[in-house]
Amino acid sequence: MPLVPDIYYIILVVPTMLLSLFAQFMVKSTFNKYSKVLSSRQITGTDAAALLLRSNDITDVRVEAVKGTLTDHYSPSEKMLRLSEPVYGSTSIAAIGVAAHEAGHAIQHATRWGPLGLRSTLVPVANLGSRFGPILAAAGLFLGPPLDFLLPVGILLFTGAVLFYLITLPVEFNASNRAIAILRADNVLTDAELKGVRKVLNAAAMTYVASALTAIASLLRLILLSRSRGRR
Repeated sequence: MPLVPDIYYIILVVPTMLLSLFAQFMVKSTFNKYSKVLSSRQITGTDAAALLLRSNDITDVRVEAVKGTLTDHYSPSEKMLRLSEPVYGSTSIAAIGVAAHEAGHAIQHATRWGPLGLRSTLVPVANLGSRFGPILAAAGLFLGPPLDFLLPVGILLFTGAVLFYLITLPVEFNASNRAIAILRADNVLTDAELKGVRKVLNAAAMTYVASALTAIASLLRLILLSRSRGRR
């Protein structure tokens, strides 16, 4: 294997992978820290989600518990908001923040917020691109003619996956901003508690930023490898 690909991988991809590991550590440690801080109003994560839904006149979204930790998510196709076991019945500010964030996605869906719709459209493209893009690019790179056409095809497919990661960023940030704004407006949490919620949601957002950077670095590596091959 040529030395250049290893250099690109080390310079571009490895740092972003390390950032991803750090982001995962931070979101878990921050969530654990604020899971021990109970809200003064003693409302649960489920209560917080229901409050946000009611404040936007959303009556067709169900809230249910799901197994696991940090497995919380909103399913637009099912109109189902699923909260993990440490969030569903907990009165911690970490639980309230996570539940409110997921309710923010339900609000995005109900209001037909453009970026969320675009992300949903890109899901099959992202799945295809992330699974087969790097494989096809590697095949075209190392097998050579007559299969070298697979390299640009793989890069094009993986670009679709990168676009998905990029559009995910404003979707996640907006959901958190909606959550914090409603929690503040309805006096659900004190200012000090809101600061804790913001730290939890910022730590979670860092994981999405790290994933996007890793995807961009991987795509840039493939493009540089393609150019290096063209010069040989």
